[in-house]
Amino acid sequence: MNNDTISPRDAAWREELRKARTAKERTSIPRARMPELPAAYRVTCNEEVNQGLSAGQAVLEASRCLDCPDPQCVTGCPVGINIPGFIKNIERRNFAEAASVLKETSALPAVCGRVCPQERQCESKCIYNKMNREPVAIGYLERFAADTERMSATPVVTPRMAPAGKKIAVVGSGPASLSFAGEMARRGYEVHVFEALHEIGGVLKYGIPEFRLPNEVVDVEINALARMGVRFMTDCVIGKTLSYDDLVERGFAGVFVASGAGLPRFMGIPGENLVGVMSSNEYLTRINLMGAGRPGWATPVIRGKRVAVIGGGNTAMDSCRTARRMGAEEVYIVYRRSESEMPARLEEVRHAKEEGVRFLTLFNPIEYIGDENGRVRSMRLQRMELGEPDSSGRRSPVAVPGDIHEFDVDEVIVSVGVSPNPLIPDSIEGLEVTRRGTLVVNDDSLETTVPLLYAGGDIVRGGATVILAMGDGRRAAAAMDTRLSRQ
Repeated sequence: MNNDTISPRDAAWREELRKARTAKERTSIPRARMPELPAAYRVTCNEEVNQGLSAGQAVLEASRCLDCPDPQCVTGCPVGINIPGFIKNIERRNFAEAASVLKETSALPAVCGRVCPQERQCESKCIYNKMNREPVAIGYLERFAADTERMSATPVVTPRMAPAGKKIAVVGSGPASLSFAGEMARRGYEVHVFEALHEIGGVLKYGIPEFRLPNEVVDVEINALARMGVRFMTDCVIGKTLSYDDLVERGFAGVFVASGAGLPRFMGIPGENLVGVMSSNEYLTRINLMGAGRPGWATPVIRGKRVAVIGGGNTAMDSCRTARRMGAEEVYIVYRRSESEMPARLEEVRHAKEEGVRFLTLFNPIEYIGDENGRVRSMRLQRMELGEPDSSGRRSPVAVPGDIHEFDVDEVIVSVGVSPNPLIPDSIEGLEVTRRGTLVVNDDSLETTVPLLYAGGDIVRGGATVILAMGDGRRAAAAMDTRLSRQ
């Protein structure tokens, strides 16, 4: 972006900024609104819905930041980004320096600016919340700084420390792995990333649709790590292609496991084996990673006309919005709690509704019914009501006796959670796992019960956000570096 070329629209934003200098004036500026593609158009394509802020919008939004002496927004960020530092650089129109500040702690700022739940993390700690005003749009500004750097002729180069003389292996290439790899490369280690699939990116590629996170954005972040010296190997299944002992024999001083939680859960109800009933993992992987539905790709995928998505998280929203783009005429979210209990981001819920998705809340499927060919044709739903809160703090759903309804469907996508694949835990002797199949780690260092084998992300958490996984990667890198530096 050429900072010297200022459109009339940006000139107006700049003039407004010039007038807004005192704290009182800064707090009077309304929060920026993200430009979006119209819903009627976006369901016909896979283009990114959120279009990003203009330079003028970003500078004005950055001027809302009060530069608090004790910035709680930083404490709300799992990777500890210097949020006031990068925002004030945007306000000064020093966009390259803003990106540089971001990359001091985050290997994936363009990704985080798009998919992280800022409203529950950094933005939830903004002092504006205490004023009953909308918080600074930290996520929008992070995306702006990262995108501006991505499109510039001179990308920011992350400095590296002196070579440590040691090799590190990383299992998986999702957000935890990429964060860890970036940190260790910056600290001077030779980092090798082993990915089981044919593309690097993990859940960022197979799980999140391009209308929310374009692959181009992920690839730019991966290429930045490659420029730092990180080496990537695809089609390599640790536990099969190479064992943990093979890695040790090849001279890797430490191993970080972040292979995710790609094993889908089902509900154990009748009819789940019918044709047309599948997990969100399978559905999104076929479309996002394997090109199903795109010209020139042979990957098959069911194109239901009346689709039900079971669940209320972000993956459920990704699935129902993808179904609309795959030609479904009617798409339903079926969720056993009320909408206010949904774990999905509010923005994703809003986008789904705008795109024509209907919400059947306080319903739970109890059976899928097939036709004479073994294909799903309908589902039986049990009406629920909310009882007492469960361990998560959300009110538990309770069945309303006898209140059962049947709905016609020709495709069901189940999105009720995931578990880690047991391949790695089963292939490494001495690795302790929980009853849920997740790895047991030290709370502080993330080291497993096998010395110098660390783990993070979904294989430890059992399913979490991108930014929490990235935070695990940073913590594990710091702990491993400290341990190896003593040897």
